[in-house]
Amino acid sequence: MSIKRFFITGSIFSILFILQEAVINQVTLPAGGFSIFLILTLIWAVLSPPVVAASVGFGAGILLDLSPSTSGPIGHWTLILVLLGYAISFLSFGNENMRSNPLSLVFMVTVAQLIALIAYLISGFLLGITATSFAQTITTLIGSSIWTLVITPLFLPAAVWLHDLAFESRMRI
Repeated sequence: MSIKRFFITGSIFSILFILQEAVINQVTLPAGGFSIFLILTLIWAVLSPPVVAASVGFGAGILLDLSPSTSGPIGHWTLILVLLGYAISFLSFGNENMRSNPLSLVFMVTVAQLIALIAYLISGFLLGITATSFAQTITTLIGSSIWTLVITPLFLPAAVWLHDLAFESRMRI
């Protein structure tokens, strides 16, 4: 990734991270909520080559690790987002039918978000992070997936436009 693309992508993610922490996290929604920052990270990973997706996952993971709302150790989100970003990019890269179909993008982002949260919970359990009750955890996972399924189609055109802005390409979705 060139320096210009790096700074454009970093600026986009930093602005959206601040928006997530300052505004969206303050809104309480039933059964969990959503993370527009995580949705952008996963959409970006699907639209990018695997190496770029892993790099974006690294940067987004560092920002999430430094978030005041995260209680895990430094590097926890980074590891999960690097692996998940690379994996979903690898699965979708080269398959234009999957990358150009909005329904498949929404489905991939929703499933990837659920996998990211489950991986965070399992690895957090292994690291000794205290969790809530099982019923509350399941409610949050299902609620967050439903909110992601609702928000992703609304946010997808803006995320694709931002991706095109950073990489000077024109994708049709």
